[in-house]
Amino acid sequence: RGATNAVFSLDAERAARGVVTQSSGNHGAAVSLACRLRGVPCTVVVPTNAPRIKREAIARNGARIVDCEVAQSARDEATARVLAETGAELVHPYNDGRVIAGQGTATLELLHQIERRGPRRDDHRPVLDVVMAPLSGGGLMSGTVIAAKGLHPGIRTIAAEPEGACDGHDSLKEGRIIRGRVANTISDGLRELCDDVLLASDAETVAAMRLVWERLKIVIEPSCAVPLAAVLKHREQFAGKRVGIILSGGNVDLDALPG
Repeated sequence: RGATNAVFSLDAERAARGVVTQSSGNHGAAVSLACRLRGVPCTVVVPTNAPRIKREAIARNGARIVDCEVAQSARDEATARVLAETGAELVHPYNDGRVIAGQGTATLELLHQIERRGPRRDDHRPVLDVVMAPLSGGGLMSGTVIAAKGLHPGIRTIAAEPEGACDGHDSLKEGRIIRGRVANTISDGLRELCDDVLLASDAETVAAMRLVWERLKIVIEPSCAVPLAAVLKHREQFAGKRVGIILSGGNVDLDALPG
């Protein structure tokens, strides 16, 4: 959603110069697909530890892949170098208003669907008490917060993060942006109006992922399962509440399923 909005909102002159982004997987695949559909060149800076299935998805859409080291500083340096070489348009995975706006449409549609299909509350409360999404870089969560609170200011918006990649949780707690940490989690895909950030372990995330597979028959990846894992871990916070969860990705390497 975010990548498509960003790519298709470019005017013809900027689009002709091509698009550059950095991504460990899902955003890169989305940008490369949007570029293929629009017929513009695409380059994706990909860290060497990106999952094979996500790297293949980027390549399958015809994008040029530029490898870089894992650290964020290395990604930024490689991206800046490619931008200088190509003169292309940067579509940042999260620090981009076009991406945030596109990502927010998921929550917009969720709330509209509930309003149309579900019984309306008679106490003037929002149709949902809580909307949750994975935090990751923050683009999806930013769109989620803006859409949810724009329609219903009383909705609580809660982000979820893996315990092994909790820079967002700690940033919110300390009131400053924490950068430069190396994530240690299976959730390879994963900050002011957000009400809270909850954490879940890898084991809890795998259990939530399998629960969705079994009950909903939907394949989701670990990064996508973190919000459900956080709800199940903190049941007391959500007792008696209506909770909406944004499912954000289903790129699972079936040859490397977690135990």
